Amino acid sequence: MLRLSNLALPLDHAEDELRTAIIARLGIEAEALRAYHIFRRGYDARRRGHIQLVYTLDCDVRDCEAVLARFGDDQQIRPTPDTRWVAPILTAEQRERAARPIVVGAGPCGLMAALILAQAGLKPIILERGRAVRQRTADTFALWRKAQFTAESNVQFGEGGAGTFSDGKLYSGVSDPRHLGRKVLEEFVKAGAPEEILYLSKPHIGTFRLVTVVQSLRAQIEALGGEYRFETRLEGIETAACADKPDMRQITGVRLSTGEVLPAERVILAVGHSARDTFAMLHESGVPMQAKPFSIGVRIEHPQSVIDVARFGPQAGHPLLGAADYKLVHHASTGRGVYSFCMCPGGQVVAATSEEGQVVTNGMSQYSRAERNANSGIVVEVRPGVDFPDEPLAGIAFQRHWEKAAFIAGGGAYRAPAQRVGDFLAGRASTSLGAVVPSYQPGVTPTDLTTCLPDFVVASIREALPRFERKIKGYSMDDAVMTGVETRTSSPLRILRDDTGQSPLVCGFYPAGEGAGYAGGILSAGMDGIRVAEWVAQSYMDV
Repeated sequence: MLRLSNLALPLDHAEDELRTAIIARLGIEAEALRAYHIFRRGYDARRRGHIQLVYTLDCDVRDCEAVLARFGDDQQIRPTPDTRWVAPILTAEQRERAARPIVVGAGPCGLMAALILAQAGLKPIILERGRAVRQRTADTFALWRKAQFTAESNVQFGEGGAGTFSDGKLYSGVSDPRHLGRKVLEEFVKAGAPEEILYLSKPHIGTFRLVTVVQSLRAQIEALGGEYRFETRLEGIETAACADKPDMRQITGVRLSTGEVLPAERVILAVGHSARDTFAMLHESGVPMQAKPFSIGVRIEHPQSVIDVARFGPQAGHPLLGAADYKLVHHASTGRGVYSFCMCPGGQVVAATSEEGQVVTNGMSQYSRAERNANSGIVVEVRPGVDFPDEPLAGIAFQRHWEKAAFIAGGGAYRAPAQRVGDFLAGRASTSLGAVVPSYQPGVTPTDLTTCLPDFVVASIREALPRFERKIKGYSMDDAVMTGVETRTSSPLRILRDDTGQSPLVCGFYPAGEGAGYAGGILSAGMDGIRVAEWVAQSYMDV
């Protein structure tokens, strides 16, 4: 088969026009096209009112080799790559003598790692400090609706990870030569996600559907011999000297919040970017880690209709387009990058703190993306050694400072500080809000966001908003609402690992996913989970 890329057709093209366009592009007779399959479908909205669908297709063509030879170096007509993932295969003897691996964290990275290990016959034990996803959902809604905070069960902690309460975006810009992302999507479809995530260029499934997927993945892992332990926090690691590596330690067990010590020879750490107490414990235990850049800022809300018209023009509301998204970047005169982050069409801003007495915002959409407002993070990069000390845990202290300031500015009870864009640009506090009704629950307090953001972040965003207006008409409208603060864009540190996936000083300890600094978002975290599980499986084969 061959893969035909970047084939553009009008938004409202008839179904048979796609086949006709393939035949014309390949310059073949109609009967030579035996079949075709849509591998990817996106759209090109650079010309408002003249939006085109853009296809990548796998085509079964007669005399395929001759067709490919005729197009030579044309990068849009190439052999269809083999995207199949090859599972690690252990012998019965290797599985029999293998000590059960432990996976810490049941977010997308931990879920995929545990699934791969279970499929390899290794019967992993999954430790999750939070609750199962249904109970976790109830706890999270209690914060949003009643200002009742549960420290171990919230947007950040619990089965499914932070991505469960998000837009459920399933795309990533990371390099993926082995097509691990395809494996993640295929497993999600098997677990109940809609099949369209396999071909849409920007797939998403929303929070409620993610809950079902997470439960189905758990059932598969348990059916293969995996074991879940909810409400069980990692509190320490046990190590011993490595007989053959005098400069290293070998992990021998994990200490749990239940008081138990589990023997362990291989531990995957997939705790997510908000497990601050876990990071502190590992740092104290001598696990090598370093500070890394991240970003902070606010959530901004506009009427979704404003974004739709600005992006799609007269074709706004077309069923194939859905609610419009956007991606914005500005390089400010402060020397900082300002960019949109985790844009959620037709969604809501959510309370996402994992610690008492702090306010953190994030964005979420359901599958329908049918809510009134669009929201996105507008964030500014911060750097170790510039904005906070170049020490592993200093970024966490920096985040906490501004999250506490936001709690105070919001007036307590987990209300968030908010400000009209017009007031923010004019340098005055908001005393009331306008036509854009903020979606954040348990509620907002109109105020001055400069009290809970660094000066350089304020200056950078003030410069960026009028520039964004040039790209999206209405973006800097006076009544758009900014809600603070967004601080959990990515992990503030990286836990080091070598080319076998292990800590360079602790044999058998595998840092993974977003919390360890190796992913950003559901798809890339799931991909890293597969990668680390492969390393673990290989380690059993090497013994």
